[in-house]
Amino acid sequence: MKPYLISLAAGLLVGVVYSLLGVRSPAPPAIALVGLLGILLGEQALPLAKRIGSRHETAAYFRTECSEHVLGRLPGDQA
Repeated sequence: MKPYLISLAAGLLVGVVYSLLGVRSPAPPAIALVGLLGILLGEQALPLAKRIGSRHETAAYFRTECSEHVLGRLPGDQA
């Protein structure tokens, strides 16, 4: 949970600095977030396709490695 709070605090600080300087963020927030999600999902597309093609267990990979990379570790996860 602490990294999320640090990230939020850093974002707020940057937002305040942008406001003081009178500039807008480089990209509209919704577009930037959708772009980042696309990057994360795109990184997982090829490994997932390779697993499907080689008939490896894809559901387990999707639940463990893929979801952890895209979503990060959830707060309270001790693994």
